[in-house]
Amino acid sequence: MLAGDLVLDNATRLLAEGEAAIGAGSTIFDLTGVGRMDSSALSLLLALRRRANGKSLQFRNMPDSLTSLARLYGIDDQF
Repeated sequence: MLAGDLVLDNATRLLAEGEAAIGAGSTIFDLTGVGRMDSSALSLLLALRRRANGKSLQFRNMPDSLTSLARLYGIDDQF
């Protein structure tokens, strides 16, 4: 589960945690516990997808605001 604020200040730590989870075999990331977000949240999720090296990642319970932002940037098909 990704939890807390998905903002630039936390991006490096969350990326490391996500990479560790992928390395341990996790392919589902639940965003239920996410608080504040900025555009770096999308960058983080896309980076995790790249780090998965072809594994199928699922991002569940994405907040509507993040889905809308992805749609605005034209990358909603990635989620």
